Amino acid sequence: MTKVRSSAAQAVADIVRDGMTLAVGGFGLSGIPAELIEAVRDSGAKGLTVVSNNMGIDGKGLGVLIEAGQVAKVIASYVGENKLFAEQYLAGLLEVEFTPQGTLAERLRAGGSGIPAFYTKTGVGTLVAEGKPHEEFDGETYVLERAITADLALVHAHTADTDGNLIYRYTARNFNPVVATAGRVTIAEAEVIVEPGRLDPNHIVTPGVFVQRLIQATARVKDIEQRTVRTRPEHLTFAVPA
Repeated sequence: MTKVRSSAAQAVADIVRDGMTLAVGGFGLSGIPAELIEAVRDSGAKGLTVVSNNMGIDGKGLGVLIEAGQVAKVIASYVGENKLFAEQYLAGLLEVEFTPQGTLAERLRAGGSGIPAFYTKTGVGTLVAEGKPHEEFDGETYVLERAITADLALVHAHTADTDGNLIYRYTARNFNPVVATAGRVTIAEAEVIVEPGRLDPNHIVTPGVFVQRLIQATARVKDIEQRTVRTRPEHLTFAVPA
């Protein structure tokens, strides 16, 4: 049976439901599964728990789910670019579980590897560790962190084959691989889809066994959270030697 679906809406139609846990790949607005996120928004599902490095920005990325009032809880390492999210959090409209970035990646990796929990030094002595079991190893204190397994994982890949094998590019390789393994169901969008056997096995990052559905990503402008470049002043323009 083919894993390729005709659209993002079709890919999520019989899976997305109220109250589910959603893990989403990407870093900022880089390498995010934008079409799949929009399909979740259009589904109207409410009370979602979203696990992601961050929540995008207002009106972009996962910010569209915040705007639609579909998110009940966020598990993330950073949310500072989204003003509406901050407003909803301060108003008590959604719950936030802050997790150090490396710990978040490891919780997702553990979830995809069948490891229920692990100990880490990160966060010991801070609010992150409050209420969690502690243990001492070799004279050092560690805190227990639970793995994350999501009902649905959404990822963006650069290249895929129709069997669901995925190759990522640049920043998209940051959180997408661990998110892909952490979903009970994983849906990927890919910029390029080829027939089986066309990918070099040495380049495949996520094996197709982790991916249940796949869609063709449409070309779109890659959004940037904050532009930090400016026109170079004339006195700083350098001539290129002939």
